[in-house]
Amino acid sequence: MSDIALYRYLPRLPETALQEFTEWCVLEQAKTAGIDFAPDTSKLNNLPPQDYIPKLIDQFMKVKPDPIKAGLVAAIAGKEADKHALSGVAALVDFVSLYVKYLIPKDGSTSEKADALLLEAAQKQCEKLIQIAKKHGVEF
Repeated sequence: MSDIALYRYLPRLPETALQEFTEWCVLEQAKTAGIDFAPDTSKLNNLPPQDYIPKLIDQFMKVKPDPIKAGLVAAIAGKEADKHALSGVAALVDFVSLYVKYLIPKDGSTSEKADALLLEAAQKQCEKLIQIAKKHGVEF
């Protein structure tokens, strides 16, 4: 498992940055896990981030190419996110970033390869979060 603890930084970000990071996780990073998600933008247009983020995540969570794996990954991500004890939209973003990260090692035929894929996914999330934070005037 990765030691990159993004959850520590999520509460420091404005909701617009959390929205941007969530969009990247479910629209871009999820492709690495084989999920090509296209949200119903008619249900998301003009929503403030505190409403947009949960609705986007809800739409994304309904896409389950492999329902058994998705269920297991959701349980693992939920348990880990609960330990982080975040609240509000930061908690939702934490959960969905973990969920997407844990979906990625679909090709991890050994535990070492799966761990390497998880670390790579976590590093990409960290890089993207830092990029978005800087754009919104937040330094870590």
